[in-house]
Amino acid sequence: MHASFSSSTHQPPTINTTTNPPSSHPASVSKAAIEEIKTLLENDIRVKVAGIDLDGILRGKIMAKTKFLSILESGFGFCSIVYGWDMHDKPYAEELSVSNAANGYKDMIAIPDLSSFRRIPWENDIPFFLLSFYDPNTRAPLAVCPRGVLKRVTDELASLGWEAMCGIELEFYNFKETPKTMAEKGFTNPQALTTGMYGYSLLRPTQNQDYFYDIYDQCRNFGINIEGFHTETGPGSFEAALAYDSAAKMADMASLFKLSVKQLGIQHGIMPTFMAKPYIDKPGSSGHLHFSIRDINTKANLFAASTASASGPGGLIPLGQQMHSPTSDSEETAEARASLNAALEQPAWETSVEGVQMMSQTMKYFVAGLLTALPSIMCILAPNINSYKRLVENYWAPVTISWGVESRVSAIRVIGPPQCEAKGTRLEMRVCGADVNPHLAIAACLAAGMYGIKKRLAMPVEPTAVETGEGPIRGERLPKSLKESAMKMLEKGSIAREVLGDEFVEHYGATRMNEHRIWETAVTDWEMKRYFELV
Repeated sequence: MHASFSSSTHQPPTINTTTNPPSSHPASVSKAAIEEIKTLLENDIRVKVAGIDLDGILRGKIMAKTKFLSILESGFGFCSIVYGWDMHDKPYAEELSVSNAANGYKDMIAIPDLSSFRRIPWENDIPFFLLSFYDPNTRAPLAVCPRGVLKRVTDELASLGWEAMCGIELEFYNFKETPKTMAEKGFTNPQALTTGMYGYSLLRPTQNQDYFYDIYDQCRNFGINIEGFHTETGPGSFEAALAYDSAAKMADMASLFKLSVKQLGIQHGIMPTFMAKPYIDKPGSSGHLHFSIRDINTKANLFAASTASASGPGGLIPLGQQMHSPTSDSEETAEARASLNAALEQPAWETSVEGVQMMSQTMKYFVAGLLTALPSIMCILAPNINSYKRLVENYWAPVTISWGVESRVSAIRVIGPPQCEAKGTRLEMRVCGADVNPHLAIAACLAAGMYGIKKRLAMPVEPTAVETGEGPIRGERLPKSLKESAMKMLEKGSIAREVLGDEFVEHYGATRMNEHRIWETAVTDWEMKRYFELV
């Protein structure tokens, strides 16, 4: 994936809304923006809207244009059950605070994000808007709304004069199936779209050329900028790299990309899957995330050592300006200075490992925070039972708290010169599978990285390139199951609680434990084949 800070590819119309309101209040919409929307929708009679649930699934409907235009400022009621049930619409066994029988599964307030406007080209260009959800009583962003969770993090960055830039690479397998044929087969033995293990093939796409090019072209027309698209190593496996953009735009594009591929697949008689591990004996599907932070005004990349040295302290938060800390200002300052002094006692790898020198101190703190928080946010990066089938030893997927320069066997891969220009310096989070919820994963990684910057954390483990007499450095093993990672998140005083808030953690953690309980009582095909006859 190539990092680029601008793109000449198709973009949806830009809607001029008012200045950014505080994240604790719904966005106010200017009359000019409303008039602009009325003009853009002049020849339409209906509009499609959708919000995003905790599993990354878009939940929405079609509205009459007259109804849509009437709710642009006040929003409209949307049933909160989308945060009270799982991906198969079964209410959670444990009733959660947002939506439950006691509150009658009451409505939350949905407000369209006018800046998300685009038209769906394969649905006769119907207008489409993404929704954000708010509490009906306080009008504050709903604590569990993925777009709201990400906005809280990006608002914090903006308050420091920074913005996060992101990219995502999504791998997915494709099958000559439909939802009907798979249901009839009990979701077993799907027929692969193509045969063989053939990454970067120029032959395989021609076997399904209309589908392959339709994904690229239609996504472009839908405001999803694909930077690279190719076959991955696996039967019928594709990978799309979305062009680098701001964190919020990237999360929206990634969520809409998944939906787009599934809808286009239906039209072509093809069924894609973003499962992390659909095959036992073949590679899983990753959802690698790329991150950097830049100055909002100068656009300088604060992860690049050359930028940091040229602009002073590299954009570091002033000592004492630490958030979510129970200590007094003087105690904060003393703690921060102690952490800084410890960090400045450079270990040997700081100068001996090639490539480390191109990392700014800001980037090192960010990586350290992400590594330190990784077990605590693991159930966001690996949100399903199947996610952990991909994260096993002897496959090209990370299983430990680890990092390295250009290291594809580590949880975090640091990328910089000479592999790219200094302005393209970034990190790649390699833990995520394609089943990830982009908004939550990006929010969790950014919040964890900011935790490292605010605390001025030292790296918890040496880079993978460093070797001892027993071989390469290996950090702590990451959680091996959804239950283990959910319990890590739910622990009292977890980093996830500090950076994402108790309300979100309690709710989200409970949904993952619910998923584990469903799996725990399931009787699988493996059990039937192994035990039915012989036990």
